[in-house]
Amino acid sequence: MTPSLSSCRGRCPIPGGVAIEGTVRVPPSKSLTQRFLNLALLARQPVVLEGPLQSEDIELFATALSQAGYAVSLTDDAMEIRPGPTPEGGDLFCGNNGTMLRFLTASLTAIPGVWRLDGSARLRRRPLGPLVEALGSLGGQIEYLERHGFAPLRISGGSLEGGRAEIDARLSSQFASAILMAATGAKQAVDLRVRSLRSAPYVDLTVDTLYRFQAGIEALGKEGTGTWRVSPGPLEGGTWRMEGDFSAAAYPAAAAALAGGRVRIEGVSLESRQGDRRFLEVLADMGAGVEWLSGTLQVTGAEVLRSVEVDFSDMPDQVPTLAALAPYAMGTTTIANVPHLRIKESDRLAAMSTELRRLGADLDELPDGLVVRGTWVDKPVPSGEVEVDTYGDHRIAMSLAICGLRRPGVVVREPEVVAKSYPSFWRDLEGLIET
Repeated sequence: MTPSLSSCRGRCPIPGGVAIEGTVRVPPSKSLTQRFLNLALLARQPVVLEGPLQSEDIELFATALSQAGYAVSLTDDAMEIRPGPTPEGGDLFCGNNGTMLRFLTASLTAIPGVWRLDGSARLRRRPLGPLVEALGSLGGQIEYLERHGFAPLRISGGSLEGGRAEIDARLSSQFASAILMAATGAKQAVDLRVRSLRSAPYVDLTVDTLYRFQAGIEALGKEGTGTWRVSPGPLEGGTWRMEGDFSAAAYPAAAAALAGGRVRIEGVSLESRQGDRRFLEVLADMGAGVEWLSGTLQVTGAEVLRSVEVDFSDMPDQVPTLAALAPYAMGTTTIANVPHLRIKESDRLAAMSTELRRLGADLDELPDGLVVRGTWVDKPVPSGEVEVDTYGDHRIAMSLAICGLRRPGVVVREPEVVAKSYPSFWRDLEGLIET
């Protein structure tokens, strides 16, 4: 008998060939929650987040706020952050939270004190060079403690002067977001020019969040593409409710598209600025039904999924999700322009290529993407137990679980890694499987 998904530890067998039906409320947005926490650090004003994400990444960020002199209290439905006496620095640990590492690398240059910033072994492999260089041109004093271009760092807080800077954001849009937020605490205005921006919707999300804190930020140029001016000045605190996470919603939506069922997804907003909302358009192009009914998102599966050719540079987190669907889609699916996936929590291109091949899929791994042939449309889907590795990566685990809904015998190792962003994933998935 297959054990309950919600009770899996160490390894999680996925029931294959099942029907999907039901309603799920996805967790709050990780991207938004982390931006609000970072701006709370810079604002030094009381901030209340209603319905924040409660996950490993958010717990790490909240702990860092506490160590930086803030009183952080958490109830079932709110996180309250109140400024207290500012310490003269300290050691802050980011775990495997890359967003936190990049945001704090910039923000701590505006917070007085001497700070040491570090993370897990994997996080120490995620590059910081372009960010540190741009901050240096603005006066930020940051020292590499071991390997040049990587954590751990020693940061001299209060050193951010301002001026003009340019950042190459090919590796991560978080470089640009980090500087735009930190610039609110600089001693003079910051003009930031961003080159080769990937995942542009995430920068738009940052700018929108800055507006909520009443930051002085404006886009420069004819259409404001690529250059911003941030005027220093006090940020305002307040109370905000966190919206549901479209990155998380992609998994139950993909489950419905693949298994041919119907899933209603609560908590996400039709007006959201989150970039991963566009994944719904990809599912619709593949033949899934996507509609909003009285404010609730509903996704229904297609009889046969169709292949797509997509540039996923604006929503790289959904590459593993699409790759998990692609062997079941008629034709050949091409995923392009995502070389930065190789420096996420894992090398996600290599991880999905390796594990899908282990399951019997036919695909090519490219330097900047994947080409997956839909051989499971007109040929029998392989069966037999196969244990797949998650590489310590929450998105690999969730994507391979979705793939296993139609490929019998998939066993996901380290299912606990989903706690990084979607702690209730296994419970929610189990609730959608019809018995």
